[in-house]
Amino acid sequence: MIHHIKSWKPILLITFHLGLVSCTDTLIGDEGKLDEDIYLNYQTKTELELPFEEEWYVFNGGKTHREGAHHFTTRGGGERYAIDFVIVVDTEISTGILRKIHSGDGRQNEDHYCFGKRLYAPGNGKVIEVVNTIDDNQPGTINRDQPGGNYIIIDHLNGETSILAHLKKGSIIVSVGDTVVKGQEVGKAGNSGVSDAPHLHYQLQGTSGELEELGLPAQFLNYYEDDTHVVRGELFRNQKVKKH
Repeated sequence: MIHHIKSWKPILLITFHLGLVSCTDTLIGDEGKLDEDIYLNYQTKTELELPFEEEWYVFNGGKTHREGAHHFTTRGGGERYAIDFVIVVDTEISTGILRKIHSGDGRQNEDHYCFGKRLYAPGNGKVIEVVNTIDDNQPGTINRDQPGGNYIIIDHLNGETSILAHLKKGSIIVSVGDTVVKGQEVGKAGNSGVSDAPHLHYQLQGTSGELEELGLPAQFLNYYEDDTHVVRGELFRNQKVKKH
């Protein structure tokens, strides 16, 4: 879930949790060796690329409370290092920069810059789960009955899976059992499930052994952050990133 940036009806869930934490830079999860060897120093096996073409903004992402709101909802589970992406348009105003995720009042999904944008497989693998029939929410509301909304799970066949969630109803064009290659179109960004505004939720997750069902840091290859080329890197809140 995300809450709006300068939007008409902000959702307060993330803000509420932040207020309960005394040290926003503390890492969540098991202490000691597990954090150091798996969470902090984990090296992604899959050759991942960003799952979109245009420049997107990292709304939530990173290894700390401050950067990654999903830490609060999972306590070390599958969403631990999940990333929320939106498209923003910056407007200069007298007090600084107004960063907007939609045009107009944002009351319609179509007002949001990322709604309906094409999404691509971040890495090679096999599609193991698809949901494609969940209605998109009216902005400002959520669907708690189907938390992921419309989503795709890609098994990278190396102990890692990618999950792309909250997609637009009926937009997913791959099926369970399909083999996909990095960069292949799979669906479109939407606003389904536990989502109060259109965005893409991405998470990398372990599938076996001690990593099973644990959210993992995702290192992406060959992308641009604010026009600076990054050969391999992790994404953090407030970055603007694009593939080309």
